[in-house]
Amino acid sequence: MADIANSKLLQEIEGIQQLKDALVVLVKTEWNAAIIDELESGCRKMLEGYGIASKTIVVPGAIEIPFAIKQYATCGSPAAATAFIALACVIRGGTPHFDYVCQSVTDGITQLNLLLEVPVIFGVLTVDNEQQARERIGGIHGHKGEEAAVTALKMMLLNKEFKEGKQ
Repeated sequence: MADIANSKLLQEIEGIQQLKDALVVLVKTEWNAAIIDELESGCRKMLEGYGIASKTIVVPGAIEIPFAIKQYATCGSPAAATAFIALACVIRGGTPHFDYVCQSVTDGITQLNLLLEVPVIFGVLTVDNEQQARERIGGIHGHKGEEAAVTALKMMLLNKEFKEGKQ
């Protein structure tokens, strides 16, 4: 099991001032709204703490997230994204639907990371029940929305270094 205590993810981010014109686009689902709204709140809190702008797009479900991200990135949206964060919560039910949805959104986000010029962060909870989801929005497993935002910040800085030939 992933445990934030085994990570350096939440340590101070150096060089963040280099991202003053950054925009992180959050793409969230309508399903499991209370969980998703808390994930979004954690993302926004962390991004605002570093002075980073964000914008939210809402899609019906997790499978639609990759489409919305690709369209935003490639259709000349008014404000170019510096990173995307996919926010969803897929809770296991009694059918194989859970497996198909989880695999589909995972594959879609992976493909976008290979296709787009900016990072796409996986902020998707794939859990067996609502209790497990709640444990990941400020419970015993940390706050996955905050962690997704920090991951986006770090990847934006890394991407900037790649583009400047510093890596």
